[in-house]
Amino acid sequence: MSDVFAPWQQRAHDQTVAALDAGRLGHGLLLCGPAGMGKRAVAMALARHVLDTGMDAAGRTRNAQLIAAGTHPDLQVVSFIPNKTGDKLRTEIVIEQVREISQKLALTPQYGAAQVVIVDPADAINRAACNALLKTLEEPAPGRYLWLVSADPARLPQTIRSRCQRLEFRLPPREEALAWLQRQGHAEGAAREALDAARGHPGLADRWLQGEGMALRRQVAEELDKLAGGRVGAVELAQRWSGDEHADLRLRHAADLALRRATDGLTDPGRLHKLAAWFDAANRTRDLLRTTVRADLAMVELLLGWAAANPPPSKGNNR
Repeated sequence: MSDVFAPWQQRAHDQTVAALDAGRLGHGLLLCGPAGMGKRAVAMALARHVLDTGMDAAGRTRNAQLIAAGTHPDLQVVSFIPNKTGDKLRTEIVIEQVREISQKLALTPQYGAAQVVIVDPADAINRAACNALLKTLEEPAPGRYLWLVSADPARLPQTIRSRCQRLEFRLPPREEALAWLQRQGHAEGAAREALDAARGHPGLADRWLQGEGMALRRQVAEELDKLAGGRVGAVELAQRWSGDEHADLRLRHAADLALRRATDGLTDPGRLHKLAAWFDAANRTRDLLRTTVRADLAMVELLLGWAAANPPPSKGNNR
């Protein structure tokens, strides 16, 4: 994504700035929508707008420098922290971090009259931390802002969601998304293919075009065909798919390819049911990748199911 906001980001930013300036934005804000839509970038820009309020040119310059360095005393971004052994990041936001939020918002701002805390991803806050966060949301103070960024707001308790105003990031119209992708330097044909693969999500399409996403998608389709045709085994393919950092993306592509087959004029009710069930299983396997379950073992079971749902045509029907 370029440094300039995409149109959907600009709309969300301008809408919220207008609410802030009119005094219509409360203490809690939930920025929600699909991952990759630029929610955090908008939250950071909104934080700068709040912290710049009432500042002269020198103060705004100082704010910009401190925010860019991640050291502004009145802006706290809460995300995953290292685990107790320090060898990897936690997969959830814990109560100690939420307590730090409460302590931070209880302090007097060092610059200006506002403090902002951004929690991203808010849907990773665990149960104990949610209970502590609720208390903070229930006791708002003037000039204190607590903004939650989430791609899956349904995972947050209703008690938290109900105490936040919502800023929704929705997929833009197709032609707007295509025009934006072309402005990022992508050819029209490639942009259309990637946008179709991403089901209208321009952020995903851009990421896949810049990296290996589209090539990986074509490879996944070929390997699924080989699996169905008996030209590769489930165990071998599972080891290949789980052997690098692209395991989750492979499963995402595989699930989408199954869904497309199920909705692409297929009329066999039995096979439709099997593909729909496999789509659900692929997404459950993606969730398992975030646990301690061995990825290759989880994938073996899934890929055996693909072979069963997509048997090769019998010789008698192959005329």
